Amino acid sequence: MSECEFRVSPVSPVVGAEISGVDLSEPLSPETVSGLRQALLDHGVIFFRDQDLTPARQMALGEYFGEVAEYPFVRGLDDYPLVIPILKLAAETRNFGGIWHSDTAYLPEPPMGTVLHAKDLPPAGGDTLFANMYAAYDALSGGMKEMLTPLRALNSAAKQSVSDTRQHRIDEAGKDTSNVTTESVHPVIRTHPETGRKTLYVNRAHTVRFDGMTEAESAPLLSFLFDHQIREEFTCRFVWSPGAVAFWDNRCTQHYPVNDYHGHKRLLHRITLKGEVPS
Repeated sequence: MSECEFRVSPVSPVVGAEISGVDLSEPLSPETVSGLRQALLDHGVIFFRDQDLTPARQMALGEYFGEVAEYPFVRGLDDYPLVIPILKLAAETRNFGGIWHSDTAYLPEPPMGTVLHAKDLPPAGGDTLFANMYAAYDALSGGMKEMLTPLRALNSAAKQSVSDTRQHRIDEAGKDTSNVTTESVHPVIRTHPETGRKTLYVNRAHTVRFDGMTEAESAPLLSFLFDHQIREEFTCRFVWSPGAVAFWDNRCTQHYPVNDYHGHKRLLHRITLKGEVPS
């Protein structure tokens, strides 16, 4: 399949595109992989419908775009330990990662991307919102950009607001993280390694404070940035359907899984792709 044989349909003016005409359960040609990667770079997140992916095929899909990474906190599937179940049971009230974030920004080398595949969905709800961090950066004033450019920020896995969302899964399938770095300092303004564009690289779930400042000193500016980066005009909303796939670029987007389906089970399978030290 060549690049011209699939269709890219933007779902909002600023982030997200739906891809049609690609069967991800089949081997992909180099031309298709190249075209999908360009669509990802152009739109930040790409969506596919009605995909019949086994864990093996999801792994194979990820490997077209990079090396599949290990998630530090929760064990994966028995036969595919790098495939992580993103699960909320009917009796639970917290959903995994239920806060605006970029995946595992607390690692020294955060993932470049994430591939999520819908397995079991509630009858309604459970959508995911995405936000474009290029747009968030571009909309800042010149003075704010100048002030933020030299700053670095501490990102931690231990912020209570996000650690609470993973507790159910850690209780049932947690891993020993004693040898894992779960705090890292990264630039507040990051340069995307492939596009060269500037992106606002802080997030409400993981960013604790600016490097060299206290949490109290950092809080007012961080609060402004957290609110600014999820303004409606920077976002899109993805309504999941059986077999749907979302593949997002963690270097220039954030996402938020909406927790509006209490009393119903929701299960998706996730892989993340290794990234690089942000610069």
